[in-house]
Amino acid sequence: MLDTANYTPRLKTAYAETIRPAMKEEFGYKNDMMIPRLDKIVLNMGIGDAVKDTKKVKAAQEDLTAIAGQKAVITKAKNSIAGFRVREDMPLGTKVTLRGDRMYEFLDRLITVAMPRVRDFRGVSGKSFDGRGNYAMGLKEHIVFPEIDFDKVVDMLGMDIVICTTANTDAEAKALLKHFNLPFNS
Repeated sequence: MLDTANYTPRLKTAYAETIRPAMKEEFGYKNDMMIPRLDKIVLNMGIGDAVKDTKKVKAAQEDLTAIAGQKAVITKAKNSIAGFRVREDMPLGTKVTLRGDRMYEFLDRLITVAMPRVRDFRGVSGKSFDGRGNYAMGLKEHIVFPEIDFDKVVDMLGMDIVICTTANTDAEAKALLKHFNLPFNS
């Protein structure tokens, strides 16, 4: 078990010691508070088959909780949509928001463990920024994380990962994520 009182995530230490000074030099920030940092990471799993079988949402919640190390919440439909056979308050997915040390630990595991396990991986798109310094990406299979027992998985579920930063522009956010060694293909 980790001694959490004296433990600091590897990427958090790297950010403080090397990434912040490199970003300050690269963009010429006059104040240390102007240097972009990670704000939060949001993980989301939308379960399309939840309309037919609500047990799949519970399974997805357990898997996402294992991946994040923090309890995931079930997301419910806000409106009824007859064409999709969705009723109001029907469970449709699960999500979790990571901040602080858990956020840095997850990003470390994503970059060093999960992404290399993705089949035919050639890097992530460098164009998935929203214009305000936030980056969104998707995984087709959640089993690339070592926390998921491959033998117990019933369905292959995809997941969305949104990395929110305090950067004002996409260029600053991309530079920050490059310093964290996120493998961009362009």
